[in-house]
Amino acid sequence: SDESQHRAHKYTEELFGRDNVCRAGTIATVAPKTAWSYAKKYFEERGLKKHGSFIAKIAAGCQGVKRTTGQHPAGIMVVPRDMDIHYFTPIQYPADNKDASTTTTHFDYHSISSRLVKLDILGHVDPTMIRMLENLTHRDPKTIPLDDKATLSLFNSTDALGLTPQQLGTKSGTFGLPEFRTSFTRQMIDDTHPDCFSDLVRISGFSHGTDVWLGNAQDLIRQGTCTLKNAISARDDIMMYLIHHGVDALKSFKTMEGVRKGKGIKSDVVEDLKAHDVPDWYIDSCQKIKYLFPRAHATAYVMMAYRIAWCKVHYPLAYYAAYFSKRTEEFDANEIIKGQQHVERKLNELEDLADERKLDIKESDRLADYQVVYEYFLRGFTFERANLYESAAEDFIIKKNSLLMSLSSINGVSEANAKNIVAARADGKFSSIDDLKNRTGVNKTGIAALKAHGCLKGLQETNQMTLF
Repeated sequence: SDESQHRAHKYTEELFGRDNVCRAGTIATVAPKTAWSYAKKYFEERGLKKHGSFIAKIAAGCQGVKRTTGQHPAGIMVVPRDMDIHYFTPIQYPADNKDASTTTTHFDYHSISSRLVKLDILGHVDPTMIRMLENLTHRDPKTIPLDDKATLSLFNSTDALGLTPQQLGTKSGTFGLPEFRTSFTRQMIDDTHPDCFSDLVRISGFSHGTDVWLGNAQDLIRQGTCTLKNAISARDDIMMYLIHHGVDALKSFKTMEGVRKGKGIKSDVVEDLKAHDVPDWYIDSCQKIKYLFPRAHATAYVMMAYRIAWCKVHYPLAYYAAYFSKRTEEFDANEIIKGQQHVERKLNELEDLADERKLDIKESDRLADYQVVYEYFLRGFTFERANLYESAAEDFIIKKNSLLMSLSSINGVSEANAKNIVAARADGKFSSIDDLKNRTGVNKTGIAALKAHGCLKGLQETNQMTLF
């Protein structure tokens, strides 16, 4: 869980010793566009007119120069007990703070990754969401069946949601489901028509690989050359397929390793594969691949996605409460509270924009959130405005047929602000807006956002009484 990542990182110090673990350092360099702007600005500030080709030449010399250092979000480098980190790299402290509890490798981790073990302790939002669903539904996620027909139907139709494809604007009901919520993966679903759990694992493999689906498996499936069930989707597919064709086990393994690293298959090996009746389309597919996902990793992701999908079908309010609490990036309570028609209009605007150009990250996140919100409205649910005394800081609260918005869902109210309000109100009601500011530390922006949402109705500005 992303909420437990820092504890997992800290635990490595107990396992290996504080002097034996370091965060993996990164070095950010000057990108081509940044280098161009540096060079251009340099000459402009000095009143010098230079030809574009000269600026480009100077900019080329600036590219790749260190701009800043940072740290890998999940990487931990482990040093053997009988060695010192300084044998491999100097170390530094985050933000030059020598009192920081962690140290970072000064050299970029790529330069030492082949000499030291690197642990990738990734924080993932799906386990966080599954835990919240467990708390809301009192259903142990490990007992959720992975062959539930209603849940599987989400990947082929919208019937389990009680909606039509025309209402929802898509053929499947996977909005908001990890691994399957983007237009890219929904197109995969439309092309492949998955009918069992293992098909979903294969789709996850396609989506996480490089040059595995587009211009490769997608074309082969559309042409009828192969099917979803025998196209290459994960590393393991290659080794097992070759072994089943009678190819030597070690050679099958080495071929898989070469393909998954983007190195393709050598000519002498190709001849051997053809001698074992491996079809040309299979070999050509291998030669195009740049990176392949491991099947176990895809399976873990899909198991989490499926458990969340099961709740979407059988415990819809719990699912939406968990989604809006843990998954949303651009949810704005002031916009959403305007109702279904307003959300539909905003959704259509974003979809039209997506047809014209590629959306930026904020626009993509907003589109994903609006899709789920619109689906939520279509299923007959409503929202209640965030309330100063009843709303939680970050989590949406289930009511009879609606969700009470969280304080942090209001655009302009930070998570820290929301937590401070919840902590302060435990000591009693706020007597005025000034009292709210003093007890919570909420700034002008936060107060304005709370006012705009209607959270401060009936609350006077100050505690001073007016005589006339």
